[in-house]
Amino acid sequence: MQSLQQLLDFDRLHVWHPYAAMPNLLPVFPVESAQGVYIQLMDGRALIDGISSWWTCIHGYNHPRLNQAAHAQIDRMSHIMFGGLTHQPAVDLTMKLIAITPAELQQVFFCDSGSVAVEVAMKMAVQYWFNRGLPQKQRFLTIRNGYHGDTFTAMSVCDPVNGMHHLFRNILTQQYFAEAPQIPFDQDWQEQDIESFAALLAEHHDRIAAAIFEPVVQNAGGMRFYHPEYVRQAKVLCEKYNVLLILDEIATGFGRTGKMFASDYAAICPDILCVGKALSGGFISLAATLTTREISNFAAGEAGVFMHGPTFMANPLACAVSLENLTLLESYDWQSTIRAIESQLKTELEHCRSLVAVKDVRVLGAIGVVELHDPVNMQAIQPRFVEEGVWLRPFGRLIYTMPPYIIQPSELEAITSAIYKIVAQI
Repeated sequence: MQSLQQLLDFDRLHVWHPYAAMPNLLPVFPVESAQGVYIQLMDGRALIDGISSWWTCIHGYNHPRLNQAAHAQIDRMSHIMFGGLTHQPAVDLTMKLIAITPAELQQVFFCDSGSVAVEVAMKMAVQYWFNRGLPQKQRFLTIRNGYHGDTFTAMSVCDPVNGMHHLFRNILTQQYFAEAPQIPFDQDWQEQDIESFAALLAEHHDRIAAAIFEPVVQNAGGMRFYHPEYVRQAKVLCEKYNVLLILDEIATGFGRTGKMFASDYAAICPDILCVGKALSGGFISLAATLTTREISNFAAGEAGVFMHGPTFMANPLACAVSLENLTLLESYDWQSTIRAIESQLKTELEHCRSLVAVKDVRVLGAIGVVELHDPVNMQAIQPRFVEEGVWLRPFGRLIYTMPPYIIQPSELEAITSAIYKIVAQI
């Protein structure tokens, strides 16, 4: 058996981590196990997980109900191809997703990951218009500061300047970018906030298949919270100009913002909805793209089919666990839980506002953000949080927390206290 140091040495030289170079110079921390909100490191330290493993583990780790659902499904089959076959977990999960999303969304296409769900949504929009006799509608309108994934079509609607994918700018399809919404979530709406979006639609709608953006919360593009009226106005404009609306709720879905979906704050239904991340409770990768009968009926067209089909589409194990995860979410008053987390984050993170390094503090639902004036030094700051017994993954100028819903007040206080302590030392 390798020693801890041997494991780290081999990892640094051969294992390629996300958003890292090779050899990997950033610190990594070997994990032995995880339980509840705690990550147990191989060196004996326990960390409170403050970001739910990239916003997925809303019910923490090793939840007995999710484990039981997985064990029961494994005994039947862990995987079966979805081409020409179906199974109960996929049908049951489809029924659940249809039940908790707007009534118009009746068709569910399962995907491997959030990025693939975006790819499917964009392909769906293009194929829809092609079969409607409008093949020129192949471009997309989005808003700056957005993030939609790391695959190529998804990258094309990520922010081309401030996003992570500017290196690929010259080989990506050139899309239309409206100015990012500026009116904060809880401020008075001003009509000029939507003017850039409206102007681009007016000028280019004949070439635009769909508008796509993250409703109310821009996540990896800057953890920005904006006014729900923007979403409502965008929906009206899309209908006016005969353009589909795709909402990316991969990060915001399933209660994170205080509503089941962030778009619920705007009380509108998109033409296509992308979900993922917390769908499976962080147990296993699964995402979905939901749409209307109108779009699904036209998307097939002369070919008779929609041209997409992931190998692991509707994996039975993932579907079974995801169904149990959503059933678990509905089994308790999650709205009150999120309100309590929100209240505590607002109270405790507010202390950071007085610190010299801090530009802004903002909270929505179970999302707390401390924005700094300058980018963080990841090589230095990550170990400092580990020393404080918490797991956070800052990026750019942002130190944020999106904890599991099961977190206790004392555990959440440990996270906010660590943020204050470390930011005060910057």
